Amino acid sequence: MKILLDTHVFLWFISGSPRISDRCREQIQSPANDVYLSVASIWEIAVKHALGKLALPGNPAEFASQARQRHGIVSWPLTESAIGYLHNLPSVHRDPFDRLLVCQALQLGAAVATVDQAFSQYPVPLLAM
Repeated sequence: MKILLDTHVFLWFISGSPRISDRCREQIQSPANDVYLSVASIWEIAVKHALGKLALPGNPAEFASQARQRHGIVSWPLTESAIGYLHNLPSVHRDPFDRLLVCQALQLGAAVATVDQAFSQYPVPLLAM
């Protein structure tokens, strides 16, 4: 299975947060699954850090990249073909980062790991949290 992590799930996963269920953590760690983090999530982390909404021990892009690599999570680029899905998405969610993740999940054929219930209104599978 392919899994695209929402930004908050990535941050919870790398910090060992109990907000992620054991089942979800096992799916993310399973060698049978391909786990991805969007560059849009790196961008979101950098924005939240710059706004003072996310404390990090240093440069947000370096922090996220190192944590991603340490956990064997693959970086997924934002491409023109992914953006092509935007025009067909229902106007459910106004968060541009989440809309980009939906597009990338459609492009990848991936389930999205998120607790955001708005994702259930999009045509993407969700990983049970």
